[in-house]
Amino acid sequence: MEATSKELIDRKVSKLQKHYKTGSAKSVDSRISNLKRFKKAILSNESSIYEALYKDLRKSEEETLLTEIGLVIKEIDHHIKYLRKWSKTKRVSTPLYLLPSSSHLKHEPLGVVMIIAPWNYPFQLLMNPLVGAISAGNCVMLKPSEFCIHTNAVMEKIIEEAFDTEHVTMVHGGKEANQELLSHKFDKIFFTGSPRLGKIVMKAASEHLTPVVLELGGKSPCIVDKDANIDIAAKRIAWGKTINLGQTCIAPDYLLVHTDVKEELQNRIIHYWEETFGKTPQESDWLPRMVTQEAFDRVSGYLNQGRVVYGGKTDREDKFISPTLLDNIDISAPIMEDEIFGPILPILSFTDIQEAIDLVNAKEKPLAYYFFGASSKAKQMLNANTSGGACINDTIMHISNHKLPFGGVGNSGMGHYHGKYSFEVFSHQRSIVKSPTWIDLPFRYAPFKHFSIVKKLLT
Repeated sequence: MEATSKELIDRKVSKLQKHYKTGSAKSVDSRISNLKRFKKAILSNESSIYEALYKDLRKSEEETLLTEIGLVIKEIDHHIKYLRKWSKTKRVSTPLYLLPSSSHLKHEPLGVVMIIAPWNYPFQLLMNPLVGAISAGNCVMLKPSEFCIHTNAVMEKIIEEAFDTEHVTMVHGGKEANQELLSHKFDKIFFTGSPRLGKIVMKAASEHLTPVVLELGGKSPCIVDKDANIDIAAKRIAWGKTINLGQTCIAPDYLLVHTDVKEELQNRIIHYWEETFGKTPQESDWLPRMVTQEAFDRVSGYLNQGRVVYGGKTDREDKFISPTLLDNIDISAPIMEDEIFGPILPILSFTDIQEAIDLVNAKEKPLAYYFFGASSKAKQMLNANTSGGACINDTIMHISNHKLPFGGVGNSGMGHYHGKYSFEVFSHQRSIVKSPTWIDLPFRYAPFKHFSIVKKLLT
């Protein structure tokens, strides 16, 4: 799609700011009405979304429904159901020394917010945060990745059907468009992408003291202990690693496997890959493709950094890399430093669980953490390592619960969203103390008569 000009970006930002000041986006009724129109527009364009994501990433309709459309629709439904409850001003307890005043907490919109989304889940990662921004009563600037042009075109159509252009609008382009957007002042920036780009966004936001939510990534470990259910572990790891051809920020990035079960796990992962994709996975209907040939080049370059146990087939023209297991990895190799973001799964082994703990702790805090093994050991592992989110005896699934916050920690991000947390992340929590005028206690005023009473209350 054609990049949005600087002049048009300026006009779009100005319109959002003016519209927000009218207050028309703030009422709860209008928010719910907007969310309902949003859902209707998505469903009426459902077939176009499937077609676009197939063209951009070769995603099947089934995977698109599970990982893109379905999550957004459920998020909208969740907000419509609970928004009135979330948005009510709540009375909170007041300490004795403030009586007879009362205390209240009110959620207010932040104003004009910007959402910058990546290419790997181009629909979900733009539209899901948008649900929270609308639910909280904001005006919204949307900036999708420039790499998924077909999906961008459908999303723009949906936005135009669901919202006034002064309420929600979209900008297209690459680096120059991003730079122009980041030169403007927003009331919050919500960014999903790499830690490298997250630093650029945070630095630009600091010029305006704009708060940021950074949904980043990192090397999410998957630890398999010797007492794990190996068959189930293999099935769920094989699935979690090949969704979107591994281009998932919470995909298992590397395996740490107890030596006693390493060979069995490898064999079962291979079994489930072949059961799902066949002996010639490039012909499968269920495997997406790398987003660009540049992405293909980066990921396929990791194949020479270990011994290929299984897979390793590539086709640059088709942007295809087969699901691959890689052994004999040098711990200092780039594949163990970079987030892979592709279907290559390095395998390292350990004989003592402390080795796995130490390796994870030697790296930046990951976005996701997976452990397969006994519940008693899982508790130990969660206490020993940290991450944005975690699954025990599973992969990926923590993202699908709207009542759990999703987000990173440290290098993998800051802030979280989904469900009520999306409403809160795009809201200002305003503290209010309401004091009566029928009484005015003298304790706080000089010359502080009866101060001994105040001292007893405060100490």
